Amino acid sequence: MKNRHSNIIAFFIIFTLVICKSFSQSTTTESDFWNKVRFGGNIGAGFNNNFTSIIIAPQAIYQLKPNFGIGLGLNYSYSERDVNNASFQDFSSNIYGASIIGIANPIDYLQVSADFEYFYVNQNFENSSLDREYWVPALFLGAGYRQGNFVIGFRYDILYNDDKSIYNNGLQPFVRLLF
Repeated sequence: MKNRHSNIIAFFIIFTLVICKSFSQSTTTESDFWNKVRFGGNIGAGFNNNFTSIIIAPQAIYQLKPNFGIGLGLNYSYSERDVNNASFQDFSSNIYGASIIGIANPIDYLQVSADFEYFYVNQNFENSSLDREYWVPALFLGAGYRQGNFVIGFRYDILYNDDKSIYNNGLQPFVRLLF
């Protein structure tokens, strides 16, 4: 199983290098390449009495054409629940991942996207017999209302799995801001 995951990671790295090399050769200068790269992503934190959640997910999108771009992203998420209640288990979770995204603007105010994410999940519980480590993919198809660099919409994970997915359900709202 680990060999399969190593092959997938190697594929991502090789794919990224080939794409970057082909784009850099198709531009006349290095500054032309970087003028077509847009940066954005997600950052967030949630806290309450017994729960902490932090997420950092930067993205870079290369604009192939004014209405189409592809890009890469990294993801890190940390969650912790610390309760003194027999009904709940204390736990902590670290999630690391990478993503490939394609976005298109078929009309000025509509953005559609396909986003493949691949995560390594490490969950540690108060009862260590419940600890889990696993890999999980997600393939989101999304659509959103676009106003300039700002997009708000929904995406659906067509690979959603109740037992392994890191999200509560397959349908996720999103906000995207690229500079």
